[in-house]
Amino acid sequence: MTAPQAAVIAKPPHPATAERAEAIHIWNLHKRFGELEVLKGVSLTARDGDVVALIGGSGSGKSTFLRCINFLENPTSGVIRINGENVRMVSDGEGGQYPADRRQIERIRSRLGMVFQNFNLWHHMTLLQNVVEVPIHVLGMKRDEAVALGEQLLERVGLSEKRDVYPAYLSGGQQQRGAIARALAIRPRVMLFDEPTSALDPELVGEVLKVIADLAKEGRTMLLVTHEMKFAREVASHVIYLHNGVIEEEGPPETLFGAPKSNRLKQFIRTVS
Repeated sequence: MTAPQAAVIAKPPHPATAERAEAIHIWNLHKRFGELEVLKGVSLTARDGDVVALIGGSGSGKSTFLRCINFLENPTSGVIRINGENVRMVSDGEGGQYPADRRQIERIRSRLGMVFQNFNLWHHMTLLQNVVEVPIHVLGMKRDEAVALGEQLLERVGLSEKRDVYPAYLSGGQQQRGAIARALAIRPRVMLFDEPTSALDPELVGEVLKVIADLAKEGRTMLLVTHEMKFAREVASHVIYLHNGVIEEEGPPETLFGAPKSNRLKQFIRTVS
């Protein structure tokens, strides 16, 4: 899908790696659905301020990888460490595993803001109510503080005038920008984006990409599954190309897009460009 791209200011140089704390560390992650192995040993480390773009064809495992990080899917095996804390897992007796402590998962999720393909706003709530629901009822934030934060975040994504509007009366781009505001409301350590523009009409893609680009310029740590190659090249600090559940190639965007080594990646870039 060809879409208008947001203007992106050149990425500021990152401080030396050793000066930036580790935000996410994934090692040898596997995920199997019955006989189908979707992830076959994927590893990744993201430090504060990193913007990691995951690209690849349909069925390559990108979205499954993101869902395992947030434990919307339980990984079959592997290590997940968020903010220096290893997630404790126990065997399910059938070759898989599941979290040993649900309270730890709730705490881990409070550090991860996730934006889905299809917005996932609560349709019986106004946009502002969507944004303040989790801070109030899950994080225990005082209502006046949550409302002030919600209003600030809606202004940040260009939706302050839509605060009392229900999702059904918003465009897809407005709903997705509202979903980004909702994810930011928990003040996450890392933002996870699962193809945030894939459900949008082409003319609405640019407004969502601009919000994400602004977050990148602020130094927000992000993992971004995307099919917008030009955007990934401009915004990401590191790009990972997944193919059939393994990392086929990875590196800085100027190398990955400018001088790809893998024939599969070369073909993929030609196909999607």
